[in-house]
This record gives sequence, C-alpha cells and structure tokens, in this order.
Amino acid sequence: MRCPMSGTLPFAVVPDPRAIDPCLVDDLERAGAQVSEAVPLAGLTTLRVGGPARVLAECPTTASLIEVVRLLDTAAIPVLLLAGGSNVLISDDGFDGVVVHIGSNTIRIDDSIVTADAGAEWDTVVAQSIDAGLGGLECLSGIPGSAGATPVQNVGAYGVEIASLLRSVELLDRATGEVRHTEPAELGLAYRTSVLKHSDRAVVLSAEFELQRGGSSAPLRYGELARVLGASDGESRPAAQVREAVLGLRRGKGMVLDRADNDTWSAGSFFTNPVVSGEQLPAVLAKIVARVGDVTIPQFPAPDGTKLSAGWLIERAGFEKGFPGIDAPARLSTKHTLALTNRGSARASDIVALARSVRDGVATAFGVLLEPEPVPVGLAL
Repeated sequence: MRCPMSGTLPFAVVPDPRAIDPCLVDDLERAGAQVSEAVPLAGLTTLRVGGPARVLAECPTTASLIEVVRLLDTAAIPVLLLAGGSNVLISDDGFDGVVVHIGSNTIRIDDSIVTADAGAEWDTVVAQSIDAGLGGLECLSGIPGSAGATPVQNVGAYGVEIASLLRSVELLDRATGEVRHTEPAELGLAYRTSVLKHSDRAVVLSAEFELQRGGSSAPLRYGELARVLGASDGESRPAAQVREAVLGLRRGKGMVLDRADNDTWSAGSFFTNPVVSGEQLPAVLAKIVARVGDVTIPQFPAPDGTKLSAGWLIERAGFEKGFPGIDAPARLSTKHTLALTNRGSARASDIVALARSVRDGVATAFGVLLEPEPVPVGLAL
C-alpha cells in the first residue's frame, strides 16, 4: 500500500528516531532513486568536507531526477541538489533533509551541437567534443564538476565563458513541476553568476552548447595561454593542442583533481575577482600603491566597473602560498593563493576560518571585499 506523504520530514520516531521512514524510502525508490541514510557528504565534494546527509537519494537518470524532486517538493521536504560537488561548502552538521545526487550523465553530439545531462562530468564533455572535431570548449578543460553547474555560475576560464557557447538549458520548474527549455538570454548570465545561482526555483536537467566544426579552438584571448602556445591575441590553434596547454597550466596551479595531491582538495578559486566601481577605484588603487609601491596592477574592464585580480590582492595583502603553515588542516594552496585547500583532516569550520582570515585581510589592506565562489550550505562566512 502506498504511504501518504506529510508536509514535514517523514522520519520514523520509533524505535530509532534517526531511521528513515519506510514510506519515504518506498516513494523515492518508486521514483527511481537509490536511497541510503546518514551518508557523509565530504566524499561527494571536491573540498572533502561536510557532515552527513539525513537521506541521500541518488538519481541515475533525468527521469528519476524529475520525479524525485517533484515528489519531495510536493511534500515540502528540504532538498539539497548535488552533482560534482566542486562548488559547494557544506557545514560539519551536514544536511538534515534529502540530498538529491544527480547522476544523469548522457552526452549527445549532433553535428555542432553538444547536449549534456546535468550529471555528466564536465571535463568528459569537453574531451568528447574535441574528439568529435569540435572547437569552443577547450579553454574550459580540467574544470571539476558537472555539466549542469556550468550555466548556473557561467563557468569561465582562460578567456572563455559558458555564456558565449550556451544554446539552451533544460530546466525543471520547481514551482509548477513543468519541464521547459530556456534560452541563454533568460538566465541573466554574468561574471560567475546567473539567475539560477543562489536560487532553488529550478533544477538544470541538461545543457546544450553550439560549437564550431573543423577542430580549431575559439580565438585565444588570454595572455598566459597565448604565450604558452606561441600565438597572438585572437589567433586560433587546434582545439586538442589548446586543451593540453590548458590542462598543463591548471595542473601547475593545483587546479586539476588529483587524489594524491592535497593542493587539489579544493573548490577551485575560492574567491571571485572583485569588480570595483568607478567611484571606488581611485581609493583602492591609492591603498595598493601605499602598501606595495608604484607597481603594475592587473586591471580588466567589467560591465559595472573594473575587475581586479583576487589572487594578486591576496598575495599583496601578505598571504603567502601555504598560509597559515604546515600544521594547519586548511591552508592556501602551495601552488595558487586563490585556492583554499583541505590538507587531509580539515573540517568545514577550518575552511571557513581560513576564508575569513583572507577576506578580512584583503579588506583591511585595500578596502576590497572578496566574495566566495562556492555556495555555502548550512554555514556563512
């Protein structure tokens, strides 16, 4: 007999108050999920921190993902959606609800169109597009996480952003339960953000990208990468060659996942590059000059002002690679000061403490407030 769903978490009270109500298990499994309880979330994130999920529902297909989210939303049960876990910082208390793990991973290539399920590993999407003779995604090689996350925060690297390649996004509207395709113009794509970020209004089910045939890369616009490839600004190179160069640069910064390298136990760049308004910029630049002298300050035009380099500011504020020292469970990467890393035994509280130290130090030195890129769950900086 089908169990009724209540408006609160239907966990059993007798005999074990922490056990999953069999009714909930039945409903989730009927929807296509694999259900388990008290699962540590650290193993599902690239920072490798985070307490347990009260319930973990693993959804191997898009159909199961849709039905599970609809079911939980109808019952008003708290939901945390998790895929690659590369852009999230989960508290040590975990999540006292249902964590829906997105496992749908089909990748389809039709002519110049690449469509990837939300749970597809992003770097696999990039590699398969290049193998198919398509160019455009190569500068986004090596970025950890899933395809579904890329439009959420308009993922970008080495001069390329998802916004320039995205054709449409398939969404589950959580208010209506309807599935629809959305054009990029509706997503409010901007620097490392979109209307989907910090919102629970919709679930990304798949993303569609329009690439270029012929195997050439997108025009090279990032100086460091162009120099490695011996190219001028705006030139193209074979996409496979650019991919290898990008992977090499990322590895040198500890930005390609490696279980044996604690410098990669991170959420990538922890802080976004700050955009300073035209009114604030003179004062900020004056503080930089007063502290470090008359030096060349990395500056880039941005729609709302001038973008500064967060990593550059962190280093000039006095934070060295490996800060605060060899015995600390959470440290800045020994390769890249913009990455906060777990040295093997860190908890979420250790990551938060380090993030606060760096953020406050930069604010004190230069009057610039750094904003975190990972989405916090159950905690705040």
